[in-house]
Amino acid sequence: MSISADVRALPGAPPVALTANGKVLSTMPNRLGYLSPTDPSVGVEAIRRLYAAQGYVWLKGLLPRGEVIDFRGWVLSHLAESGLLKPATDPSLGVASDSAFDRQRAERRLMSLVRSTAYEGFCAQPRLSRLMDAFTGGLSYLHKRKIMRFTLPGSSTTTPAHYDLVYLRGGTSRVVTAWIPIGDTSIDMGGLVYLEGSHAIGTALETQFARDNADLSPAERISAYNRNMTEGGWVSKDLPEMAERFDTRWLMADFEAGDIVLHSPYMIHASTTNQSRNGLIRLSTDIRYQNVDDEIDARWSNHWSLDDML
Repeated sequence: MSISADVRALPGAPPVALTANGKVLSTMPNRLGYLSPTDPSVGVEAIRRLYAAQGYVWLKGLLPRGEVIDFRGWVLSHLAESGLLKPATDPSLGVASDSAFDRQRAERRLMSLVRSTAYEGFCAQPRLSRLMDAFTGGLSYLHKRKIMRFTLPGSSTTTPAHYDLVYLRGGTSRVVTAWIPIGDTSIDMGGLVYLEGSHAIGTALETQFARDNADLSPAERISAYNRNMTEGGWVSKDLPEMAERFDTRWLMADFEAGDIVLHSPYMIHASTTNQSRNGLIRLSTDIRYQNVDDEIDARWSNHWSLDDML
C-alpha cells in the first residue's frame, strides 16, 4: 500500500444516500470524497507529515483484526441484557434486535464498561501506546475520559460537525484523537466523516473565538456550553451547507476492524446516519492522547459519563 492514496482516484459512489440530521449529503457528488489510507509501516515521521498536511491519518490494520472483533463481541454481549441484540446471534456480529430495547439499561451498562479493566486494556494496548509515545515525542498520556458509542440502524442520532479542541481548551492544544471502529464499519453504517482540509478552518475558528471572547471568565472560555457557542459546541448540524460554505468535501471510508484514525483537535468531523443494510450496530471508541509533560485538561481526569456536559 502506498503511503497515502489519492482520494480523487478512489472509485465508486456511496452505497446509500448519506444523511445526517435530516440532510442528504449524497445529492452533491462534488462535495463527497474518500479518506486516504495509510500503511502504518511507513513509520512515525511519515505519519506525522501526513497528519500535519491532512489533519488526519487513517492507519489501516494497525491493531490485530481478530482481537478487535473479539472485543466487539465482549462489549455487545454485556449490552445484550438490554435487548439490544437479535436473539440467538453471535454478539460480535452486532445484529440489532427487531424489537424495542431498554436504552437506559444499555447506557448504564456502557458507563460500567468504560470503567472496566478490559476496556482500559484495549485502549492502552502496547501496539497503540508505542505508536503514541513515538507520535507525541515522549511519554504519551491517555486521557481518563474515554468515550464508547453504539448506534443502531435507523437511529436518528448523529454527531453534528465539530472539532475536538472545543471540549479540551483547559489543556494543551497538542491533543491527538484516536477514533477506533470496533468492528468492520462500512459507509452505510455511518462512521465518521471528515471535512477535507478543515484543520485549517478549525484553527481559524478557534483563533476567532479566542479574540471575540477574551472578556469571558476562564471557566466560561473553556466550556463548550458558553453563551457564544452553538448548542453543545457544534460548528453545524447542516453538513451539506458546510461543504458548500467552505468549498470542500466530506471524506468517508469503509473502515475495517483493526483500523484507527488519528485526527487533529482542529479537524472538523461528524457522523452520518446508520443505514446498515444488514441491520448491524455501529460500535466505536474515541480516546485522546498527548505528551504527558504538556498541560492536561483537568476536566478530562474523570471517567466519561453521559451527563458530564463535556
